[in-house]
Amino acid sequence: MTKPSRARGFTLIELLVAIAVMALLALVSWRGLDSMSRATTQNQLRADAVLTLQATLAQWSADLDAITLLAQTRPIDWDGRVLRMTRRGSDTSTPTVQVVAWTLRPGADGTRWRRWQSAPFATRDEWVQAWNLAAAWAQDGAAPTGGATDVALMPVNSWQLAYFRNNAWVPAEPLPVAAANPSNPAGALVAMPDGVRLVLNLPPGDGLSGTLTRDWVRPTLGGPRS
Repeated sequence: MTKPSRARGFTLIELLVAIAVMALLALVSWRGLDSMSRATTQNQLRADAVLTLQATLAQWSADLDAITLLAQTRPIDWDGRVLRMTRRGSDTSTPTVQVVAWTLRPGADGTRWRRWQSAPFATRDEWVQAWNLAAAWAQDGAAPTGGATDVALMPVNSWQLAYFRNNAWVPAEPLPVAAANPSNPAGALVAMPDGVRLVLNLPPGDGLSGTLTRDWVRPTLGGPRS
């Protein structure tokens, strides 16, 4: 008659090996999850940066498309620091005009591209006031007043502008006052360039970085410029 065999347990060495294997598997799994989490975060940051860039450039193009020529006013002006534009109001039910301005300004969260917009107006005196307020805002960072708004848009290290004039891109500069036109005595003070080239230097980071160039062509021209 055979004797029943006794149940055999794990030896200490086997237990140590099993614990070491489980610890190794846990370490590998944690590193994999950490890498996935970082990749997800970076992808989300990049997606957010792309959406912000698209919305900002859409507003930039909309402002340029809406530039309007008013008697004895400047439709556009660049002084090396701020770009000011005279544009149609966004409310199509009421014909008004607004002044918008774009500039860079440092802040607690880094240097950002910012946009200022005046309240709608309908007279030349109001245009003069809004035009000067835009310059003051860019100069000393004054808080918007009188219904104006100021929006921080996206991180930008630096920017440059060029105008398309006489079939060539040239560095943007204050446009000369247009010569008097007897057939149009109520014309604007300066003539619009045929195109505006925007060059943005984006800071390094988890989102977008590098140099971005965006060309705008005056809608009344017959074909695109390059």
